[in-house]
Amino acid sequence: MINPTLGVCYYPEHWPEDVWEQDAARMAEVGIAYVRIGEFAWSRFEPTAGDLQFDWIIRAMDVLGRHGLKVVFGTPTATPPRWIVDKHPDMLAVDAQGRQKGFGSRRHYDFSHLGYRDEAARITRLLADALGDHPALAAWQTDNEYGCHGTTYSYSPAARVGFQRWLAEKYGTIDALNTAWGNVFWSMEYNRFDQVELPNLLVCEATPPHDLDFRRYASDQVAAFNRVQYDILKARRPDLPVIHNFMSRYTEFDHYDLAETIDIASWDSYPLGHLAVSAEPEEVKRQYMRQGDPDNAAFHHDLYRTVGHGRWWIMEQQPGPVNWAQFNPDPLPGMARLWAWEAFAHGAEVVSYFRWRQAPFGQEQMHAGLLRPDSEPAPAYHEASQVAQELKSVGLSGTANKGRVAIVFDYQSEWAWEVQPQAKGFSHSAHVRALYAAFRRHGLDIDILSPDTKSFEGYAIVAIPALFAWNDALRTAIAEFEGHLLIGPRSGSKTQDFAIPAKLAPDLPSNQLDLKVIRIDSLDPSLEIEVRGSGAIHHWRERIETKANVVIEDVEGWPVLVNQGKLYYLGGSGSKALVHRVVDHLIAEAGIDTLSLPAGVRCRTRDGVRIYVNYNAGPAVLTLASDETGYVLGAAELPPAGVAIARLATAG
Repeated sequence: MINPTLGVCYYPEHWPEDVWEQDAARMAEVGIAYVRIGEFAWSRFEPTAGDLQFDWIIRAMDVLGRHGLKVVFGTPTATPPRWIVDKHPDMLAVDAQGRQKGFGSRRHYDFSHLGYRDEAARITRLLADALGDHPALAAWQTDNEYGCHGTTYSYSPAARVGFQRWLAEKYGTIDALNTAWGNVFWSMEYNRFDQVELPNLLVCEATPPHDLDFRRYASDQVAAFNRVQYDILKARRPDLPVIHNFMSRYTEFDHYDLAETIDIASWDSYPLGHLAVSAEPEEVKRQYMRQGDPDNAAFHHDLYRTVGHGRWWIMEQQPGPVNWAQFNPDPLPGMARLWAWEAFAHGAEVVSYFRWRQAPFGQEQMHAGLLRPDSEPAPAYHEASQVAQELKSVGLSGTANKGRVAIVFDYQSEWAWEVQPQAKGFSHSAHVRALYAAFRRHGLDIDILSPDTKSFEGYAIVAIPALFAWNDALRTAIAEFEGHLLIGPRSGSKTQDFAIPAKLAPDLPSNQLDLKVIRIDSLDPSLEIEVRGSGAIHHWRERIETKANVVIEDVEGWPVLVNQGKLYYLGGSGSKALVHRVVDHLIAEAGIDTLSLPAGVRCRTRDGVRIYVNYNAGPAVLTLASDETGYVLGAAELPPAGVAIARLATAG
């Protein structure tokens, strides 16, 4: 475990060589330790086929190393040069409307194209051989933001052939596929695997398991693409970690599967851009326009800590205005500092700002850096320097504490409810995030669990919202769990083959939960069903038949929250008030101590401290908690975008 530190993304190919030395010296002066380079430079590494030019990047690494900076080298496979496309014109992805995508931006390749996969392996191997022994090299990054710009799914000839092979391997016989997909419906039975087409350009929707299996196949291709690079890099330098940089609210491939071939997970955090393109209410967007959603970055910190098996970084942290949302506001002064500290609170090893200097050319010329295009410091330059000094004074080590609460997050469930929403906009991740925010407002530490988790031991509360289908691991974890468990809505409503289970949802043994969902009421988004007491059901409501205890019901007498011992079932999509009510009830029943946080203030514990951040545009005042001995950074009065760190009486 390294002590938390800072990094930056740098592009020596963008700048005259005579400025590299000054740039490196200034990076070290700021307190930066890691520099990511290389991930978009293939055309400079190999201008034409076989014309390898690595001397310049070695010189750049020499310069960085002389100033004590450690290099994270990114494989350049997200941006294959034009001559590669000319060599493999069918490597370009095809969208769902059958249109081939073109060259001229980035991520212009099809994960299913085995010829391009070989090219990616070749350049990875050449770079690993050329740079693997450089003393400044500290880690590798594979590719860049897999799937960005909607590039996980391709409907190309290569994808069709690959999908057919994948199906043959999965099902063995065409009769098994026909049975699993329910192809007797509408006379869709196949005689051979090579008859199966991709689930696009159909008269109406594909059968749900057909669509879901295609998404599973596409996800497997991303993981397979990464594995090729991982195996090459680890064979060359087994001691160096391999990292990939994931994204916010991106679920088109299973990150848990890909993480089998990385050593550290990272993600690219752009809080203002993420809020601007989100489906959050307009009042939330206005309130947090310059700060970002108070719970979105934190959720992804906790998610990627799990994806990375406990090790994770921010590879790209927003330093100022971005360029890719409809509106790109300037962050509230102090947010570049706050975002870094919040990441460290959740266990980040490195927070790396994107980028060192704003580029005056190219697609991202309106994206801020730590330096302006004229090389003068931008506001985040000084905030990064402040964070570096504060890290030294606080002396963090270790990682984030284990939470008292856990929530299961499942990529397959996200795909399933995109295939069959039943109510437009129904999503697994929306239910997860709503519960996450409701628990977090109480100052609770929360962990995100994969659906392959075999035990919930050590948690007081676990939530499994909107889960597509049970697996053996989760069934075992539920049966053995002694804490409080919240399931639903819609959890266990399908089998792994996307059929309604014979016992109906939630498909649990009656001794665990004697309950059946016998009918679904999906509501017009403008309508709500009031709940007795407080709150409302919107979007999704389940008619429940149960012998369990009814805790909450709606005004029409439909059960909303029921329990059988410590197992609770939520039978609808709730308003924020209802979700908070359910969470508050669970916390009280579980007897968990909570904090009284001002609105807009969030916190997390690690290394014997509790780190508070103020997402408000105005000040907030903290009350020292009973387990805190005083502040080691900041004070009870938090300014806008303020940070305070309290020492805990006992570590852990």
